This record gives sequence, structure tokens and C-alpha cells, in this order.
Amino acid sequence: MSNIVGRMREALRGEPRVDPDALIARLQAVQRFLAATDGLLPDTQLVPAHTVVERAGTRLALSGHHTVVALAGATGSGKSSLFNALARLDLSPVGVRRPTTGVAHACVWGALDGASRLLDWIGVLPRHRFVRESALDGDDESDLHGLVLLDLPDFDSVQRAHRLEVDRLLGLVDLVVWVVDPQKYADRVIHTSYLREFHRHKDVTVVVLNQSDRLAPAELPRVLGDLRRLLDADGLEGVPLLPTVAVDPAGLDGLRAELERTVAERQAALRRLAGDVDAVVDGLAPLVGPEPPRTGPGDASARELTAALAGAAGVPVVAEAVEGAYRHRAGGVTGWPLVRGWRKLRPDPLRRLHLPGGSPDAADESLVAATSVPEATAAQRSALQLAIRAVADRSAADLPAPWPTTVTTAARSRQADLPDALDHAVAATDLGMAGRPAWWRVVGGLQWLVTVAAVAGLAWLVLGYALRALGLPALDYPRLGEVPWPTVLLLGGLLAGLLLSAVTRPVIGWAARRARRRAEERLLTSVGSVGERYVLDPVWAVLARYAEARDTLREAARR
Repeated sequence: MSNIVGRMREALRGEPRVDPDALIARLQAVQRFLAATDGLLPDTQLVPAHTVVERAGTRLALSGHHTVVALAGATGSGKSSLFNALARLDLSPVGVRRPTTGVAHACVWGALDGASRLLDWIGVLPRHRFVRESALDGDDESDLHGLVLLDLPDFDSVQRAHRLEVDRLLGLVDLVVWVVDPQKYADRVIHTSYLREFHRHKDVTVVVLNQSDRLAPAELPRVLGDLRRLLDADGLEGVPLLPTVAVDPAGLDGLRAELERTVAERQAALRRLAGDVDAVVDGLAPLVGPEPPRTGPGDASARELTAALAGAAGVPVVAEAVEGAYRHRAGGVTGWPLVRGWRKLRPDPLRRLHLPGGSPDAADESLVAATSVPEATAAQRSALQLAIRAVADRSAADLPAPWPTTVTTAARSRQADLPDALDHAVAATDLGMAGRPAWWRVVGGLQWLVTVAAVAGLAWLVLGYALRALGLPALDYPRLGEVPWPTVLLLGGLLAGLLLSAVTRPVIGWAARRARRRAEERLLTSVGSVGERYVLDPVWAVLARYAEARDTLREAARR
């Protein structure tokens, strides 16, 4: 029966019930948002979310059977008198001098043991705790069992410590009863500094016009109407507004009924925390956009970055060295054997740069620690910085502040490691210069063959000349037509060697340019992987965390 009555009261007031599981799910979503943005967003923007998550977890763990209600008001509003009248005990000091109430007092309806941990968390000292366990003077207090009523310090106290304590306690209680009096109900401080800030907590806000007996019966509706107008302007449409008289028990019936309804529903704590989550979500909403970002490190950005990295890594210099090394080595294998030795006096371009393939006969080049590629020039470093900035700008084009700054920071986070990484990537790239093509050996064999023929012809002629010089019988050279074979071998070998060199030289040039293009492609792939690892991956990681933060905040916003 009591549940039916509770639902009827709820329907009349129009306040939806808060599902504890849904609230916990929203808090977990806020927690995941904080995890996704940890280290990426300024801590000052995340402090309210951290506070709500910690506060909600503690409040839900402490007690679900108690409702903490705070009486908040200015000096002279009769707040402490109202507290004593509701408790029907003289518990909190009453007066009109500022400040009257310096510390919070608490009255618990029911056993104090169950509320002790809750009051410890709130920060009410044991000597300021009181209990109403049973009936008093024939009045049944059972409808209020589970109520923890607090009398807060005056929020307009001249002592700053009191005002700070009020602000702290207002963040911990489940429901706030704002106590105003006919003289200061329109005070700017309570409206601008407090009531207006509670517009997201309308479900756990009650306003009472205390000392209403000071008004003439005809004035009370006018004052209540004016106060309602002010509350509506503060965004507190629909909050209960009740006249009270602390010195008359009948003057507390409306407020007492409101407290009994709140205690019976056991929804105040959940509604307060739901309002806190709403406030946090609204505060975090500008940090994420309504839609996922449409941009990211695209192919164009990646190509521009790779080109800038190639310049900083000295890829053009290495490619030119590959072409030169190919010509140098091909000439050393396919050239005329009698002049090949001269080529060995010229340094191999790749070997001079300590690059892979620099020594074609090396058994293991994996031990090369660093190259001798020239360092990037100031212009190349500037071009690389511009390319990194372009990647960040395009990736964060659709992101709200401060994410573009975060993306830029991520893109530059490993910039100091790029020179070593690029040098290592160039050193580890297979430039395709380790082996010798088969056609080199064929041409080289032919060169040796014609050279041997020329040398044989020369030796044959020298032998004939020597015999004639010694007066010995001359050799009878066989002839090819009218030309002796030794002459044919000598001149033919020389001409054939020159002709073979002339024929292979353009082939070597074409093959060298092909080797250069192949090396450039491999080097671009290597430096591109460096750019992906050191620039693009951190950017993608931030974008992924942004998407996660956006999704989790949408989950937290579901009401």
C-alpha cells in the first residue's frame, strides 16, 4: 500500500524515478571518458568529472537507506530555529548575530549507527550529531526514519571558512532546503551564487519562506508569487515553494510532508547524483563534437610527410650514390681488365656513406650502426616541421578545442627521435646492391676473352721479333688473307674490347638509373614506415581516444 501511495505522490509531482543501474552505467561511462582523455586534456577541465565519480561511488557505497537533507540559508532566516522545530529538540544555536551557525549540526531519525559512516564522510563532528530514535511527546517519528537533517553554517557569514564549508557540504547532501525570510528572499547573493547554480538539481531542491507569520494574510500570496517569479528566473521552475513558521508546529506541516515523501521514496540521493552527472556531462559536452571527425591523416598527408622525411633522411643523396655505385661496380666487372685497377683507386659511393650494399663482398652488413649520410639542412628540417604540422591540422580539422592542440602535440611527440630513426631506416634498407647481375659476368668473361686474345697476339708478335733479333729462323705466321694471325688477335682483341665497352656503357647507364629508382622506392617505403610509427600512429591514437571519449560521453548523457 505504501508503494502505491509513493507512486501516486511521484506521479502528482511529475518526478521520474532514477534507476540505480542506469545511474551506475552513466557514472562508469564518465569514468571511461576520463580514462580516454587522461593526459590529453587539461586537468582543470576534468576536475568536476573526477569529483563526481569519486563522490558518487562513495555516496552509493555508504548508505542507500538514508536521505541527507540540508537546511541552507542566510543569517537571520530562521534556519536553525527551523532545524530545532523539525527535530523538536534544542540542538542548534539560534540567534541573529553574524555568524550564528559556524559548524554543521546533524539530526538522525532512527538508529545513529547506520548513519555514522555517512556523517563521517560528510564531515559532521560526533559532538554535533543527534538522534531521534522513537516517538516523543506522543508524536510518531517513524515516517522520518532514515532522514539525516543538517543545519549548515550561514552562507553569508563574514568568516570565509564558513562559506567554504557551506559550499563543500552543498556538494555532498542529497536534498537542499533553501530557507529564506520575507525581508531577504530577493537577496542577490542567494539567487546568483547559489539558487541559480542549482538549476540542474531541481528535483532535489526545496525553497521555504520561513517566518511567514510576519506577513499579513493578504501579503503572503504576493510575496510567494514574487519569490516564485525569481525562482523561475533562476531556472528552478516547479521546485516546491512552501511557507513555514518555526514557532508553530502547524506551520511545518507542508515541509514535514515534503520530507516524509522524500524519505519514503529514497530517491533523493540518486536524483542528486543524476543531476551531478548531468552537470558534468553538460560541462564536458563542448570538448567533443556531435559527430565523429571526418578527417584524419589521409593519403595526401602521408605522401607529403614521406617526401619531407625523405629529404631529411638524405634519400636523394643515397639514391644518387646507388646510381654511382652501380656504374662504378659494373665498370669494374665489365670494363677492360687491363684498366680495371684504375677504378679501384676511386672510392665506392655507397661504401663512402657506410650504407648497406656498400661492400658487395661483405658477409654481414647488419652490424652497421650508423650511416655517413649528410645531416638534414635547415630548409629540410623546416619542410619536415611544416609537413608534420599539416598532418596535425588536417587530422584535427573537425575537432573542437582543445583537441587540435592535443593532436599537434601528439604529432610532434617523437620528433626528437626522428633523425636517429631515419638514419636507422636508411641503414636497414636493402638497396638491391648486394649481388652482381649475371650479365656482368658474361660481359666480363667476354672482356677477358678478347683481352687474352690481344695479349696472345702481342706475345706472338714479340716472340717473332725476338727470334729475328737473335738471328734465329723467323716464325712463319699463319695469315688471315694478307694479315698475320698475331696481328689479327692483337688488333681484333683491342677493337673488340673497345666495341664491347661502347655497347655496354649505355646499358650500364640504363641499369644504374633503374637501380636508383628501385632504391628510392625502397627508401621511401622505409622512411614512410618511420613517419607512420613516429607521427601518424600517435595522431591516430589521439583520434581513437577522441572517438572513445565522444562515445562514452554520449552514453553518460543518456537520461
